[in-house]
Amino acid sequence: MLRFIFFLFSIQIAMGQDFSIRGQVFYANQPLESVSVFIMGTSIGVTTNSKGQFLLNFSKIKNPKLVISYLGYKSLTIPVSSLKTDFGIIEMELDELLDEVVISGTLKPVSKLDSPVPVDVYGQSFFKANPTSSVFEALENINGVRPQLNCNVCNTGDIHINGQEGSYTMVLIDGLPLVSGLSTVYGLSGIPQSLIERVEVIKGPASTLYGSEAIGGVINLITKLPENTSKLSIDSFTSGWGELNTDIGYKYNVSKKSTGLLGINYFNYSKPIDNNDDGFTDLTLQDRISIFNKFTLGNKLSFATRYFYEDRWGGQLGWMPKYRGGDLLYGESIYTSRFELFGNYAINNDISFQFSFNDHNQDSVYGTTVFNADQTIGFGQMTLNKNIRNNEFLLGVSYRYSYYDDDTTATYDEITANNRASITHLPGIFIQNQTQLNAKNIVLVGLRYDYNSIYGSIVTPRLNYKINNRDKTSTLRLSAGTGYRIAQIFTEDHASLTGARKVEFLERLNPEKSWNTNLNYIKKMYLKKGAILDFDLSIFHTQFSNKIIPDYDTDPNKIIYGNLNGTSTSQGVSLNFNMLSQGGIRINFGATYIDTKIEEEGILTRPYLTEQFQGVWKIEKKWIPTQLVLDFTGSMTGPLKLPTLGKLDPRPEYSPTFNIVNVQLTKIWTNTIETYGGVKNILNFTPPSNSIARSFDPFDKQVVFDNQGTAMSTPNNPYGLTFDPSYVYASNQGLRFFIGMRWKLVTSGK
Repeated sequence: MLRFIFFLFSIQIAMGQDFSIRGQVFYANQPLESVSVFIMGTSIGVTTNSKGQFLLNFSKIKNPKLVISYLGYKSLTIPVSSLKTDFGIIEMELDELLDEVVISGTLKPVSKLDSPVPVDVYGQSFFKANPTSSVFEALENINGVRPQLNCNVCNTGDIHINGQEGSYTMVLIDGLPLVSGLSTVYGLSGIPQSLIERVEVIKGPASTLYGSEAIGGVINLITKLPENTSKLSIDSFTSGWGELNTDIGYKYNVSKKSTGLLGINYFNYSKPIDNNDDGFTDLTLQDRISIFNKFTLGNKLSFATRYFYEDRWGGQLGWMPKYRGGDLLYGESIYTSRFELFGNYAINNDISFQFSFNDHNQDSVYGTTVFNADQTIGFGQMTLNKNIRNNEFLLGVSYRYSYYDDDTTATYDEITANNRASITHLPGIFIQNQTQLNAKNIVLVGLRYDYNSIYGSIVTPRLNYKINNRDKTSTLRLSAGTGYRIAQIFTEDHASLTGARKVEFLERLNPEKSWNTNLNYIKKMYLKKGAILDFDLSIFHTQFSNKIIPDYDTDPNKIIYGNLNGTSTSQGVSLNFNMLSQGGIRINFGATYIDTKIEEEGILTRPYLTEQFQGVWKIEKKWIPTQLVLDFTGSMTGPLKLPTLGKLDPRPEYSPTFNIVNVQLTKIWTNTIETYGGVKNILNFTPPSNSIARSFDPFDKQVVFDNQGTAMSTPNNPYGLTFDPSYVYASNQGLRFFIGMRWKLVTSGK
């Protein structure tokens, strides 16, 4: 009989019973107010009072678990039973994850708070607030970083940092230089956002560590580790314009100690739209696939491969491949095929070898201008890390091989009158030492020497100093260094390929150089009610020599390239404000003021497509009981100087200040599935419909030229214009809806 009663009692417990539980939440012997206390998987919950106390009543829940969550602290999960109704004092622990680990500043994992180099870190949740099909678009809400469209027809672009042209930004994947040359124009659109664990951003020269192209800043895309991903995941969304983006991730075991991650991204947009009635597609049609495979073999070797193929075209409505290269209908058609291999081998705890290889093939036509190009880059680097007392030494030797061939004058040998590929050898050596002077002061000095087989020796030093208070809530960093860049006009500047203007070189272009200083101050505040505030203020100054600036003004029919006989200066101030509150609200706000000027022969001018002001913001509200997340994201861009076609051009010389605002609502159904949807560009901002000059006559068949080749003013062409798609500063996509779903399979071991 007793056994039967015990059996019934066990059933009652299993089916659920009434509970009344209480307790107090503390940290460091102090009560915590507004701590969330709720039952896992339900909307039943309360918050603690000013004494840290809570009382929670619930019933008929099978195997209940109590979740205690407080911003800035590690969440606790506690099983609930009828044997314990008073949990007494529950002590919380600080969440160490709030102090991110960064790699980009010193080539080794280090706490962001301890890094003498200021590094901005953006995780997956930041980018999920505004889902995009590529990394290029995803960066639009980062302060001081702006994706810039460079063509109204094929919608290619680059990434500006603090107002500097995209060719000054080095994009790394897992710390390796994979995105350069040709891929700075087309390779960025092929990196799926779903494979990115986080993005690290350095603003200012980093040539001491990374060499050429890191003259304006570094964006390091850190990919996911196979062991930290779900067994299978799918993320897919579609928009009202007919865009379809799908990401698939699959984790598999190679052996007991080795795992692999397969990622497939597919994007398709095949619906020509011309809302501004200029006869051209508002958005380039695209069909692309990217296949990514990453392996970790024990704790020694990690390497990845990626294949990317894209077919994109934009132009006059009705254009078809049969018109490719002809003058019946204007179209810009680009076929891109790209393969990458990159990885790291840890020889021991101190010595490692990084390597990368990429081959990029481009078959493209811009109206009647044919541009075919091949680029192959191999890179190897050996690094030695050694700690001696308070010093952390880093010594590295590197070698970079670059092969480039196209059908333009860039690889034309005037002596032999034949095409000859450009081959560059770039060996280098660098050394840096980080010294911990005391608990509050760190100094880092570094020096790099490269020998370019074409341009000779190049030296780039750096100096970084950091001081913080005892609890590291206030940090001051001072950085100074140099950068250099060897220009590749036809691979970096899309305007040189459109065929709308003739390209002219005044001289043999010399490497560009820059000097940069940066003062960065960060203040963190932890409020008693669970809110975390931090302010990040930076003052920067960069001065360039030998800067290469395209001249659109001297002759409207030409783009003239030459080294600047003067100086170019970019300086400004940047402010980031972040707030995380216990009420489920997260606010990110950033603003950057940029003063950029070019001085030549006593004349000051402002460069094209450089904003004086940029602002970004993100507001997130999360309702824990209902698992709903509302995200508002937006950006504001100040006036940009635009390349007009002379004094008669009716198009404004400067763009207006414009805002792009997005909203998204996410519903988390379970820990494996969530749905999301929203509206992009709520304000429906688009550039003026006359952005493409003479879009009705793309081959200038109705333009009358004088003896010097200058377009003349005629009744049919009163402004003396020619066809020109380079007047662009924002996307022609207006307001559009989107909807998507994320699903993942979580194994029992995950």
